[in-house]
Amino acid sequence: MPTPRPAATALAALLCLTAGCSATGSDSGPADAGKDSAAASHGAYPITLKNCGTDQTFHSAPSRVVVMNGASVAEVSTLLALGQGDRIVSNQQTYGMSEVPGRAEQIKELPTGGVKPNEAFDIPREAMIGLRPDFVLSTTSYGFDGKNGFATREQLKQVGANTYISPEGCGQDNLNMTIDDSYTLLRDMGKIFDVQEKAEKLVATERQNIATVAGKVSGAKKPKVMVIFSNMTMGANAFSSVAAHGIYNDILTKAGGANAFASASKTSFADLSKEKVAATDVDALVVVSYNDPDPTAYAKKLLKEFPQWPAAKSNKFVVLSDSMYLGPSNDVAVRKIAEMLHPDLL
Repeated sequence: MPTPRPAATALAALLCLTAGCSATGSDSGPADAGKDSAAASHGAYPITLKNCGTDQTFHSAPSRVVVMNGASVAEVSTLLALGQGDRIVSNQQTYGMSEVPGRAEQIKELPTGGVKPNEAFDIPREAMIGLRPDFVLSTTSYGFDGKNGFATREQLKQVGANTYISPEGCGQDNLNMTIDDSYTLLRDMGKIFDVQEKAEKLVATERQNIATVAGKVSGAKKPKVMVIFSNMTMGANAFSSVAAHGIYNDILTKAGGANAFASASKTSFADLSKEKVAATDVDALVVVSYNDPDPTAYAKKLLKEFPQWPAAKSNKFVVLSDSMYLGPSNDVAVRKIAEMLHPDLL
């Protein structure tokens, strides 16, 4: 396996929190943000959402928005999709690439607020307060953990800032995340910024796009797919960035595939030996890039390393990034994976 890039290695622990590497499922944690979110009114302020057990009341659309890193682009992409990018005063999220034309460039142009990130590649408490936010978004509750040097939700409330933790992020474990959680994030942001109609249109379009693809591949044999993050390690073994559960599996299912390593772990990621990987039939490969400058090269090297795989014999792989995560473009991942797995049906 390629030696992990230094930045990827340093971010692995943070990404693990984002994607849910804990052995404890989210069922045993606090109620997730999606199921716990409910607006008191529609189209008029004040609007109150209960987010991870905390009421957040908005008297107007936020105008000084801070988006924490969280090894994600879900939140910033959702805000951009809803046309709210001009309200962001500091964005720390970036993947360097996107399946959506122009999105990576849009994200790159957003202000960072001159923040010097801490060791977790995110905004420390003092810098956060200095940004004078009125709304702060975090992928998981980790972003508001005072023990790690972050401003807590209570501290931000004291300076007039509402806070939001994305769906399934309340307990720092996204094991049970599905595409529906992406819809929840869109709808919650639609309520907060009073663009509910736009949010509903985006949800309806994505649902229809996914249903169309899923309908075309529903009767086909489901190839076994490996989903792996390129040039990143998250555990002790050589292959510790292999997705086992979470939103990845929901996307694979709707694309007419199945996760080859779903039974290898009870957590979101499987920490696999090279021998275990070699002994598993992999029909197709999905490489997920997180700020990797050449994920295609990584995919080709992996297929060369395991020539016995059906995927290697047919050269069947696809490189994706933000569409594989929580966010407003899961339909793109479903379509691209389905086109790889079932080209004759689409």
